[in-house]
Amino acid sequence: MIQNFVNKRSAFLEYVFIIIGTGFIATGVQCLYDPINLITGGFSGLAIIIRKLSQSVIEGGIPLWLTNIVLNVPVFLIALKVKGKKFIWRTLIGTLLLSAWLYVIPRVDLTQGDYILAAVFGGCISGIGMGLVLMARATTGGTDMVATVIQHFLRQYSIVQIMQILDGLIVLCGLYVFGIKAGMYAIVAIFITTKVSDGLMEGFKYSKAAFIITSKYEEVAKRILEDMDRGVTGLFAKGMYSGDEKCMLYCVVSKKEIVQVKEIVARLDPRAFVIVSDAREVLGEGFLEYTRK
Repeated sequence: MIQNFVNKRSAFLEYVFIIIGTGFIATGVQCLYDPINLITGGFSGLAIIIRKLSQSVIEGGIPLWLTNIVLNVPVFLIALKVKGKKFIWRTLIGTLLLSAWLYVIPRVDLTQGDYILAAVFGGCISGIGMGLVLMARATTGGTDMVATVIQHFLRQYSIVQIMQILDGLIVLCGLYVFGIKAGMYAIVAIFITTKVSDGLMEGFKYSKAAFIITSKYEEVAKRILEDMDRGVTGLFAKGMYSGDEKCMLYCVVSKKEIVQVKEIVARLDPRAFVIVSDAREVLGEGFLEYTRK
């Protein structure tokens, strides 16, 4: 019963992340990108192009929310047949919420035509939004879903590679329609969005792994076990230059704890050899709990 409650609470938080994340993405599109025609890829970028081209036929152009839905409908139908219901459920929610936010949030130029502010703040806001959505194991459809469907038939390419090509083509279309200046700032916005979303996701999972080669491995391991309450694994190795057999310690700790690990090693054996590397995701006791839903 307790586990079911925990799972329900976790699922509830994930849906909250999707709601907030899509709101951030829509804000970036409506208030930062669209007013000055920054095309950053995705169906939202394609919707901005379509709105611009349709202004000569329809007053104000075709709304972004409507284009986003219309473009996603055939993609979802294909994905439903290819990947199944379970795969597209959360993405369907993310897509509908993004379209709803695009409908609700007014088109306001917060930067007053400043491309630098639009690229920087738009990248940050969109990156936060995308990070929250991805943390909830969902997407907002668009080129993400198109890339997934294409990759189902072209296994030799990764989803990321296909997405880069699709988004690149959309950015090139934007460059042709709105000019090279908007296209160059769009590339800056894409870079910032990627960095912020990656940083947000890794910030909750980011740890440090330490390899410690020392003759006082028993003392070092004892101090880490007792002082820090962290597990340590001894890996028996052989020095190829000296031919000596050694015990190399391996432990994974948080970013803050790695400082204490280095202090322990330096105090017990100043001549020890320590290698510190990034552990992008750690599942298990003392770190993130792995759950199946």
